[in-house]
Amino acid sequence: MTAISPNEKKKISIPPLENGDSLTRPEFERRYSNMPHLKKAELIEGIVYMASPLRFESHAEPHANLMIWLGTYKVATSGVRLGDNPTVKLDLDNESQPDIVLLIDSQYGGQSRLNEEGYIEGAPELIAEISASTATIDLRDKKRAYRRNGVQEYIVWQVSDRKLDWFCLEGGDYISLQPKNDIIQSRIFPGLWLAVTALLAGEMSQVITTLQTGLASSEYQAFQQKLKTD
Repeated sequence: MTAISPNEKKKISIPPLENGDSLTRPEFERRYSNMPHLKKAELIEGIVYMASPLRFESHAEPHANLMIWLGTYKVATSGVRLGDNPTVKLDLDNESQPDIVLLIDSQYGGQSRLNEEGYIEGAPELIAEISASTATIDLRDKKRAYRRNGVQEYIVWQVSDRKLDWFCLEGGDYISLQPKNDIIQSRIFPGLWLAVTALLAGEMSQVITTLQTGLASSEYQAFQQKLKTD
């Protein structure tokens, strides 16, 4: 009989993650770290959610378009960092892996930080989620967790419904930012302007043109100067 190594015994003794598991964050992390083949799992309000395969038009392409928009802003703005699917450790019941985060670096006064392992601790200033089959989770449980932990702005793009919600934290609750002349302007990141209809239609040249107008605004220039001063 072949002897089982201590490491193999350890792996056998750790249960796999399953959709719907109710776990503490330490137990979630223990099981997740034992499944290196697993690419994405989240703990939201103490419940495990595991990602389904992603379709191109309903997730991958919209995700890329949001990254183009936010990436253009990041390139132009000192002290701002952009991440794709990072692990975000929020509290004892929540460890999410958002589609996109935009944050102010802690050295420039941002409210989150990178821990020794390179994971985000605390709430990024802005989180964006692409919702194809996850709208109920994104607009209920995640929204509640992000609000409670102080995520300042939260974007949910419901691709199938051709709808985009942009929430901003005000007085401890999320309010919905409404477009003016079809443009939503971030309150936390001055100059981050979004041409909503153009984004939903995939007209990225118009999205970037609108963003460039925001980057030329006096509010953006003042924000950039403040970051450099801080």
